[in-house]
This record gives sequence, structure tokens and C-alpha cells, in this order.
Amino acid sequence: MGFVFAAVFLWLARPSWGTMAASLVLVGPGLWLRAYASGYVKKNAELTVTGPYAYTRNPLYLGSMSIAFGFAAAAASWVVLTALAGLFAAIYIPTIQSEEEYLRGQFAGFDAYAARVPRLLPRLPAASGGGDAGRFSAELYRKHREYNSLIGAGAIYLALALRVLFEHHMLVAGLTPKWWH
Repeated sequence: MGFVFAAVFLWLARPSWGTMAASLVLVGPGLWLRAYASGYVKKNAELTVTGPYAYTRNPLYLGSMSIAFGFAAAAASWVVLTALAGLFAAIYIPTIQSEEEYLRGQFAGFDAYAARVPRLLPRLPAASGGGDAGRFSAELYRKHREYNSLIGAGAIYLALALRVLFEHHMLVAGLTPKWWH
């Protein structure tokens, strides 16, 4: 489904150098948050409550949303933005609820953690007992292959840049792409 959305995204996108630059305000922090969170989480082994997990129970999803909405800004398309918001709601709301049921059954401390730390939007300052406790693990970052997010973001920016260059070339040549009519 992701590849289909990517194709539709690129088809509907109307990027410019300006929208691409502005999108970095969301994409950059989203990539950083995903990388940071992946160096803390020990999936199915322990309830992670330190690092970014002391601010939000779902830093990976929050990072993904930041990245996605950043790319929606780069695309400069209300259709993309609306579709993305609907897609995230349809996918992430039930996924987060399902994961919370699992965590509640697996880890006795989940309810106390959930009472201290918000589901998605970060709590500032961090919940007590978290924040800087624990240490980022580059080994976990590599294990979770979070570098793929950075590679994927680079590929999307490259595709958008090629689109900007192609459209500029078409205009210089006095041609108007069909989709502009």
C-alpha cells in the first residue's frame, strides 16, 4: 500500500524548491525522533520508558507523522495532505490501541506509565523517572534498521527535485505538462 501511496503522492505533488526547503522543518525533526527512539526501544522485551519514551508513548509514530506531513508540505497539495491525514487516522489509531492492549497484558507497569506519559503529543518536561535515564544504543538503532528512514527520505527528496527540474525544463522549452491543464 505504501508504494501505491508513494506513486499517487508523486503524481499529485506540485513541489517547488521553497516547499521542499520548508518541509525540512518537519522532516528533519521527524527523522531525528525516529532515530533517537529506535536506540531505546527493546520491542517485546521490556517496557521502554526512558529517552523519548518519557515524553510520549509513541515517539516512532510521532516521528513518522512529522516526516509524512513534512512531505505533504513539500508536495504543496491539499489532496495529499487530506489523504495523508485520513490514512494516518485509519492506520495509526487502531494500531496504537492494539499495541496498548498488548503492552498492558505483557508489562505490569504499563498502566502507571500510561498515566504519566501521553499517547502521542509529547509531555514537557519528561515524566519523572524518564528523560535522560537510560542510554541511546547505536546497536539498537542498527538492529531496527532505522537508517532506512533517512534513505527513504533522501529518495523522496530526490524524486521531488527531479520533478521540479523536469517541470522547469518543460517551461523553458515552452511546453506545458498535461497535468497542468
